[in-house]
This record gives sequence, structure tokens and C-alpha cells, in this order.
Amino acid sequence: MDGANHSVVSEFVFLGLTNSWEIQLLLVVLFSMFYMASLTGNSLIMFTVTTDPHLHSPMYFLLANLSFIDLGISSATSPKMIFDLFRKRKVISFGGCIAQIFFIHVIGGVEMVLLIAMAFDRYVAIRKPLHYLTIMSPRMCIFFLVAAWMTGLIHSVVQLVFVINLPFCGPNVLDSFYCDLPRLIKLACTDTYQLEFMVIVNSGFMSVLCFFTLIISYIFIILTLQKHSSSGSSKALSTLSAHITVVVLFFGPSIFLYTWPSPSTDLDKFLAIFDAVLTPLLNAIIYTLRNQEMKMAMRKVCRQLVNYRKIS
Repeated sequence: MDGANHSVVSEFVFLGLTNSWEIQLLLVVLFSMFYMASLTGNSLIMFTVTTDPHLHSPMYFLLANLSFIDLGISSATSPKMIFDLFRKRKVISFGGCIAQIFFIHVIGGVEMVLLIAMAFDRYVAIRKPLHYLTIMSPRMCIFFLVAAWMTGLIHSVVQLVFVINLPFCGPNVLDSFYCDLPRLIKLACTDTYQLEFMVIVNSGFMSVLCFFTLIISYIFIILTLQKHSSSGSSKALSTLSAHITVVVLFFGPSIFLYTWPSPSTDLDKFLAIFDAVLTPLLNAIIYTLRNQEMKMAMRKVCRQLVNYRKIS
């Protein structure tokens, strides 16, 4: 194809979620509430962990970073999706589409590594409690954080290097509400079989491998915990159940979206909404409701903020 490396498509058109104006108004209200609640909840977790000295431990350091990533997940797609519900023609520029894909996959890669780091943190806390602070030192925490961001960047850039050079010479309609690799690749004016396979291997296999590694790790930790019963067992099991729930909520939609060969459009949209809008909020709720220390610290912070406003 002549000029195969030069895209002539300058923007992409989203079909969105529905054509019904009444349903769109309802979705604006619901998604706005979920997005604001997610921003508030995850910001409060970060602020609480930062300001409360009792929460200055490796577990809460990782939790605060997970909340920061959840803010990124919801902000990468939700504002654009909510704004588009007011518009009849929902468009995004070529550069905006590439940027959205970049951030989605960077954030996704970072969260995968953070969840693995949190599983390792719980393993050390339960199996080697006397050496916990030595193993999970500040240096180790920073190592996990740097590894997470490097993994996310490499994971995202490796895929986008090929996508940017694809020829987009005609079709520009995406039956979705956001840009992502599987649907965008199908619009290219060339054979994309190898690239689609690369996306499945990169995003799909990576998600499946991390998911089953984490589940097996948590099963092993729970079995170990049951053999060594103690007064802290119920607290540890509660913490582990929260971690496992978050792992399932994060990896479930991702595995389906990037490994299923011919996904249903409606189911695809539902899982994308769940992943982008609901999961960041549910993560904040799960880690708050299942953690007594976090609940007490957040109540303390809220009281301090209320008292500060009264004084002001």
C-alpha cells in the first residue's frame, strides 16, 4: 500500500453506550456519582496513610500507591465518557486516542505489579513476622514501586510502537466509549493478525499469568495461616480476603477483554465500564470496610478536617 506508514484518519468516532437520551441522562448522573465517590475515597485513603503515623508501614505504603493508580484508572476514561454522554457526535483525536491507550496500559501494568507486591507483603508478614520489617524495608518498597512503573511503561510502549505506524485510511468508527487496542487495530487498512496475536500475548497472557500466580499464592498463604492458628488469624484472613477480592475484580474484566477472540459488544462495554468506573471505587470500599485500622484512621482524619473547617 502506497504511504502505508501515514495515517489519514485524524479522529475516531465512538458509538457510545446508548442512543436513548433518557438513558444517557441517567448514566451521566450515575457515572458522575461513581467517579466522584472514587476520587473522594481513594484520595482519602492516600491522605490518611500519608498523615497518620500508625499507617506508615509497607502494607499501607503499597495500599496508598494502589489508590493513586485507581485514581488514574478512573480518570483515564471516565471524564471523557461522561462528557461524551452530552454530545451527539462523540469523537476523539488520533493523538488523544493513542494517549488514552498509553495511560490505560501503563496504569494496568503498574497495578498488576503492585498487586503482586501486596501478595508478597502478606506472605512475609504471615510466614516471617519477626523479619517482616527487615525484608519489607523502605528500599524493598521503593524497588517494588520502580519495578511497577517500569513494567507498566514497557508493557504500554511495546504495543504502541507498532500501533502508531499502522495505516488508518478509512474506517474510523469504534463501537465503544473509549480507545483500546483490540478494537482500534481492527480499523487499520492492513493485515493485523500478527499484531492482534501480540496484544493477546502481551496483555492477555500477562493478565492470566499474574492472576493465577496471585490466586495460587493466596491459597498457599491461607493454608499456611490455618496451620498456625493465633489471635491474629481472623484479622489476617480478613485482610487476605480483601486482597483476593480486589485481584478478582481487577483481573476478571482484563482477562476477558484481551483473551476472548470475538467478544460480545454489549458484554465488552459492560466489563469496560466495570473496570474503569466501578472497580476503583470498590477497591477503596473493600480496603476500608475490611480494615479496622484504616476505618479508625479515616474517622480520625475526617474529624480533624471537620474541626479545622469549624475553626476556619
